[in-house]
Amino acid sequence: MSPETAATAAYIVAALLTVMSLAGLSKHETARAGVAYGIAGMAVALVATVALAARSLTAGGIALLAAAMVVGGGVGLWRARVVEMIGMPELIALLHSFVGLAAVLVGWNGYLEVEGGQEGVGGSAAQTTVPPELLGIHSAEVGIGVFIGAVTFTGSIVAYGKLSGRMKSRPLTLPGKNALNLAALVAFVALTAGFTIAPSLGLMIGITAVALALGWHLVASIGGGDMPVVVSMLNSYSGWAAAASGFLLDNTLLIVTGALVGSSGAYLSYVMCQAMNRSFLSVIAGGFGVESGTSASGTEDGEHREVNADEVAEMLAEASSVVIVPGYGMAVAQAQYPVADLTRRLTDRGIEVRFGIHPVAGRLPGHMNVLLAEAKVPYDVVLEMDEINDDLAATSVVLVIGANDTVNPAAMDDPSSPIAGMPVLRVWEAENVVVFKRSMAVGYAGVQNPLFFKENTSMIFGDAKARVEDILKAL
Repeated sequence: MSPETAATAAYIVAALLTVMSLAGLSKHETARAGVAYGIAGMAVALVATVALAARSLTAGGIALLAAAMVVGGGVGLWRARVVEMIGMPELIALLHSFVGLAAVLVGWNGYLEVEGGQEGVGGSAAQTTVPPELLGIHSAEVGIGVFIGAVTFTGSIVAYGKLSGRMKSRPLTLPGKNALNLAALVAFVALTAGFTIAPSLGLMIGITAVALALGWHLVASIGGGDMPVVVSMLNSYSGWAAAASGFLLDNTLLIVTGALVGSSGAYLSYVMCQAMNRSFLSVIAGGFGVESGTSASGTEDGEHREVNADEVAEMLAEASSVVIVPGYGMAVAQAQYPVADLTRRLTDRGIEVRFGIHPVAGRLPGHMNVLLAEAKVPYDVVLEMDEINDDLAATSVVLVIGANDTVNPAAMDDPSSPIAGMPVLRVWEAENVVVFKRSMAVGYAGVQNPLFFKENTSMIFGDAKARVEDILKAL
């Protein structure tokens, strides 16, 4: 068997493992197996690619490849070991930026080796000669690949900044922002058409610059409350960037896996947009949710009632059913473990306990589900918003732990709210609601929550983990 045939066979196996990984990750019960399939697929693909590439590389090229793998693998292992779950959203956004940057570099290398007629990394121009009749196709691939990669790169950097708190979460609203985005797309089409007809360094720089600016502006125009959808969309962009790199590198596996990641990420974003009553096209175009209103306010619009751990414990002891709604605040406090203990304690007393998960709870799709699984909360009591919402009216007590915008009635009652139209968990329909918060500050979307001032709502302030532990002691 020739090395090329062996590599092709390995790529088929890796592609199948990728498909199995995506299927496994779609359910709680099979998520661990899905991760294992993904790791195995990547390992097979990496070994096959390195073995095939090493045959045509010089000693210097092999050394460069080995150094890149050692550095990249070392950084990856280090970050994986030290990152906390609350840091996963911004880490994933940062990883997406690396995929985008890689696509840009691959595109530029393709240009230098072919259209530029220079020696590229790992080979010479003579080794990558493109037939004249296919030169236009290659040039189009270069332009499109660089564009997708550059948009992914800067968009992911901005998402990382917003998620990590290094940038303001409020959306950037430049005058005529939609016109700016449209102008950037028109400029890209014009530059790519010109580059396909007559490739030049100036046009290549122009495509790259326009794409970098567009990626930055698209994500900067999106509000912080909508960042979970953005991270999902950037995941899709990174997949298409990988696929674009696959065309340039003539690598079937990159094309297949990139398309799988791109399409699955786009579908996830579509599902999340439906759950939030948002336009899928609006996400792609930027400015997601900006025009929905401008009534964001950090001022209180009522009086709240504060309770202590003993009062909450008494309320829970008398309850027949309890629903726990977690949010990003639970992740920050690392309160999932005492919450799991509270769930077991109440269940042992014959009290029905379930969890209600909003599609965009936390700052990453599935963030809350992973936290609860980490704390050994049974899968069968963790329900999605659509599964639990109609049962809230018959619930004795709802504990809102670190959630804010996902339980905000203003989304349904205030057409001028920036989150207007977003489906929320209707926790206020329950007999009693207890909200765990550090203070009366607004949520990530920057809007006040009228839930805090309703007659059946009580507030318990402080660190969520400490307060839940206090409730456990009181029980």
